[in-house]
Amino acid sequence: MQRIILIGYMGAGKTTIGKALAHDLGLEFFDLDWYIEDRFRKKIPQIFAERGENGFREIERNMLYEVGEFENVVISSGGGTPCFFDNIDYMNKQADTVYLNAPVDVLYAHLMMGKSQRPLIEGKTPEELKAYIKDSLAGREQFYRKARYMVDVEVIKYKSQIQALVDNIKEIIATKNQKEDLLT
Repeated sequence: MQRIILIGYMGAGKTTIGKALAHDLGLEFFDLDWYIEDRFRKKIPQIFAERGENGFREIERNMLYEVGEFENVVISSGGGTPCFFDNIDYMNKQADTVYLNAPVDVLYAHLMMGKSQRPLIEGKTPEELKAYIKDSLAGREQFYRKARYMVDVEVIKYKSQIQALVDNIKEIIATKNQKEDLLT
């Protein structure tokens, strides 16, 4: 049984890398935000608008605990998921957690490339967006760094970069599993 959860700030590449990793490993892929939207038949911005961030975070935790029981999966968490309640502890208990560590400039570049609506950054100027990323990343980093593994991410422009990240994640998890096998 294998379960991998990717964590990191919005725009770090969790969904892109998660899909490729799941494909490479022959596992099912779940994006937690997509899972929430499917279950509630509403887009994340609509849930935010109706219930506020606290209401959304409650839903997110409940859905995390649901997908966290699935087997043979790669899960891409929301950017804030590890930072609320006991979510990061639960994730570490349930899965191999991998923090996709991207600097502010990389996150900014990825978010500017992205086309999806993100309620927490909507309507911000480029300067406000960079400042927001820097400030909120500083607050979230303590949670992200609790992941079992960390992989550095640069601006992703090519499929070969995605594959290199996938190979890196597979290697660090395989190395961990080999070490555990030696101990048993």
